[in-house]
Amino acid sequence: MYEFPLTGAQKSFLRGQGQKLDAALKIGKGGLTPAFLAELQKLLRSQELVKLRFLGAEREERTALCTQIADEGRCICVGAVGHTALFYRQNPDPKARTVTLP
Repeated sequence: MYEFPLTGAQKSFLRGQGQKLDAALKIGKGGLTPAFLAELQKLLRSQELVKLRFLGAEREERTALCTQIADEGRCICVGAVGHTALFYRQNPDPKARTVTLP
């Protein structure tokens, strides 16, 4: 699991930033495929903050998927509401960061 400590205020800030985002990826019946995880990695490297949309998944499935995505994607689930979830991973290069945490 990706360990990057975030304070409550930072998570709240990221959720606020996520309100403006459109869902960049959608998870359908195929679930977590290698292609999905590769695309997630690419988006996390370029944008740091990625919004996902779950299509046709039940509540328990969405919770399990969020945990699995955070583990396999080496990122943090900042929040999940309904059929959307928000994931964050800070870029290791300070010059390439797109999100400035408070």
